[in-house]
Amino acid sequence: MQDRYFRRLFATVAAAALLMTLWQALPFLEILLVTQNAEPRPVTPRGDLAADERATIELFERTKNSVVYIATAKAVVDPWTRSIYNIPRGTGSGFVWDERGHVVTNYHVIEGASEARVRLSDGRDYHAVLVGASRRHDLAVLRINVPFKPPAPLMIGSSHDLKVGQKTFAIGNPFGLDWTLTTGIVSALGRTMAESRDVVIRDLIQTDAAINPGNSGGPLLDSAGRLIGVNTAIFSPSGAYAGIGFAIPVDTVNRIVPQLIAYGKYLEPSLGVEVDARVNRLARARLGFDGVMILRVLPGSSAQKAGLRGIVLYPDGSFDPGDIIVAIDGEPVRTVREMEEILDRHAVGDVVKVEVARGGRLLKFDLMLEAAGG
Repeated sequence: MQDRYFRRLFATVAAAALLMTLWQALPFLEILLVTQNAEPRPVTPRGDLAADERATIELFERTKNSVVYIATAKAVVDPWTRSIYNIPRGTGSGFVWDERGHVVTNYHVIEGASEARVRLSDGRDYHAVLVGASRRHDLAVLRINVPFKPPAPLMIGSSHDLKVGQKTFAIGNPFGLDWTLTTGIVSALGRTMAESRDVVIRDLIQTDAAINPGNSGGPLLDSAGRLIGVNTAIFSPSGAYAGIGFAIPVDTVNRIVPQLIAYGKYLEPSLGVEVDARVNRLARARLGFDGVMILRVLPGSSAQKAGLRGIVLYPDGSFDPGDIIVAIDGEPVRTVREMEEILDRHAVGDVVKVEVARGGRLLKFDLMLEAAGG
């Protein structure tokens, strides 16, 4: 009697344990059944792309082949064997300027390099020759020989009529990640950036399109796919993108690049007179004038032919001040830098109206600009 009771109790406990085990295993059994019957979910049709998406995609497809990847190297001499070999120096971006194989990039991309190679979007790689450069404008021109199906040059736009808020598109190779597209707007205009103590780049376009190391030299485009600037620098405490990038305006590029191609250098426009910023500051403080004092008129220059005068020194150390330039083309001139900025917007051969102060009188002259040092 007692044995039968314990057998029944044992059977009841065993059955309860089995039920508990099955209950605990039930979720896993359900997962197993669901997994065995799992299928991909049906795809929901997207519909047409938004108009701005289609426009951005079309712009990238139309212009990317005109953008290039630039890799530079620097020659190093082995002190033991005296052998010369090239080591990688850096990378940057550029773009095709014309059908003759000229490629535009930043001066700082190729500065100090002994060799540069240009890679096209289809993978073709070419040795590049330096044609010309302007450190003052952070621009350089390379040339490559592409015998078969050369990429088309970018369309050229304008920058003098840009408005804050216009869309911008940057294509380049940030951190070596080739043919990257970023988008943004024109954030500001007329920015100034000091690359060094003696190189100040003015009238820059500010954009929030992401620009990072490696984007330098690449194009900044408008919504029509036209070149409006050359990406040149960022403002960032960390060295990476922080929402503020700068581009050289295309109006400057379109004025400087043809000179680099034709002459290998920038022909600085000059009035044919000698001035000095330090001397001018001291003279202004002493004499109280507002303008740029002409120290010397260059022989044979248009300034000499027009009758401009430099300072006259006397044996006793006294002097008569020369003509003081107070305006060019109606724009006031107070310092040597302001005068240089105005002239830099012109080209050799242009005629400008120069207003000078002489002995209490204001005189006006039409002067043809000539190459400085020429």
